[in-house]
Amino acid sequence: MLRFACTGARPEPFAAGPSLEFDVRITDDGGSARRVHSVALRTQIRIEPRGRGYTPEESAKLVDLFGEPSRWGETLNPLQLATVATTVGSFTGETTVPVTVPLTYDLDIGATKFFHGLAEGEVPLLMLFSGTVFYAGPDGVQVGLVSWHEEATFRLPVATWRAAMDDHYPQSAYVRVSTATLDALSAYRSQHVIPSWDETFERLLKEAGREHP
Repeated sequence: MLRFACTGARPEPFAAGPSLEFDVRITDDGGSARRVHSVALRTQIRIEPRGRGYTPEESAKLVDLFGEPSRWGETLNPLQLATVATTVGSFTGETTVPVTVPLTYDLDIGATKFFHGLAEGEVPLLMLFSGTVFYAGPDGVQVGLVSWHEEATFRLPVATWRAAMDDHYPQSAYVRVSTATLDALSAYRSQHVIPSWDETFERLLKEAGREHP
C-alpha cells in the first residue's frame, strides 16, 4: 500500500504559464524490498477555507465568493484548485516526486478569487490521491490500485502562490470580458487617444466618481 505526504511547494520556474510544483513523498508499505516499477498517479487538490482565519480586509474581498461573513458557517465550503496526472518512475521503499499544478489568473475561477483576496498567511490544502500501481511480484509485474482514501494535507504560503503569479504577471492581473465589451473599451481608448489600458480604466473610474487607489 502506498502512503503519501506533501513536504513542500515552490513556483515552477520553467513553466510556460504560472505553475506550482509540490513535493509529494510516496512510501511503499508493501515491504522494503518490493520494487515499484511505476505509478500512474492522479492528484485532486482542494482548498479548505475553514482551516484559516481572515482579517477584516480579507473578509471584505471574499464577500463576492462566500457572501457576508455572518453566513460563513454555511458558505465557507471547499474549492477545487486542480486535478493533475503524474507518472512516477521506478523506486523501492520511498521516493519524492514533483507534482506540477498549472494556475490561472482568471478571477472568475473561485480558487483564483480566493488566493487573490488574501494578503498573507497560509492556504490549507487537501490532496486526494488515486491511480494505478505497477510493482514486482513473485510471478512478474503485478497491478494494483492506489487506495481511494489516501490523502495528504499541506499549508501553502500565500507568498508562494503570489511569487508564481509574479513570475508571469508582475504587478498585474487579468480580467475576462466579453468581446463586445472589449470592442467598446477599445473604441473608447482610441477615441480619447489613451496610451495604455491602465490609463483607460483610470479615466473611466474618474468619470464614475471613483478615484484610482
